[in-house]
Amino acid sequence: MKVALIQLDSQWCDVRQNIARASQYMRDVEADMYVLPEMWSTGFVIKPQGVAESESTSTSLQWMREMAFEKDCAICGSLAVSLADGSYRNRHYFVTKNSSFFYDKKHLFSHGKEDLNYQHGDVPVIVKYKDFRLLLQTCYDLRFPCFSRYGRAGEYDAIVYVANWPSSRRLAWDVLLKARAIENQCYVIGVNRVGSDETCIYDGGSAVIDPLGRILVDAKDKENVSSAELSLDNLQKIRSRFRVLDDRDLFTY
Repeated sequence: MKVALIQLDSQWCDVRQNIARASQYMRDVEADMYVLPEMWSTGFVIKPQGVAESESTSTSLQWMREMAFEKDCAICGSLAVSLADGSYRNRHYFVTKNSSFFYDKKHLFSHGKEDLNYQHGDVPVIVKYKDFRLLLQTCYDLRFPCFSRYGRAGEYDAIVYVANWPSSRRLAWDVLLKARAIENQCYVIGVNRVGSDETCIYDGGSAVIDPLGRILVDAKDKENVSSAELSLDNLQKIRSRFRVLDDRDLFTY
């Protein structure tokens, strides 16, 4: 499966501009699955009031659906959305030509007061696409390995992290993406943004890591689209030759 990483410089609350930039990158590279950053269409909005789109009328979500249909592909990335009950969610969508799934961010970034405005999710979400089982995660979730642990979160082949991860903590991003891949013997896809907003500078580092912790693609620190091939055969060979997962600690909710 070919995965494309769209490392976007999200323009602050400019949905149409961000859609236009993402559209161009999708047309530049053919892939089975495209991954966008966290809150890709607005930037990381701590205070969603007046900014978050209603899920039922979201221009950003509608664009994801239209592009998935047009290119017969999968698109994922998170959006700040408001629900009919008045709550706000940092919702990681996974959209295909015929279906749509979502995961609500579990670990809200309390250091930045995200938890004061958004309602968190409760359980991991795994979707199946092109025979791959994909665990959806968002940014700060990367720091909490028990939540994403293979077997506890479910059985999966890859973890997809979408993020707005600042340059000041870039070392943690680089190390933890590799750690999640190695400890769970899975592929890890991490897509971060570049650019800046009122509080942070972002320097990308979007990457695909294989189950041995090797970097398959590194998007560096500029806005761009990059891609990598994921192989189920390779994953299964690694897991069967070195059966680490058989000895993992078992957790229950």
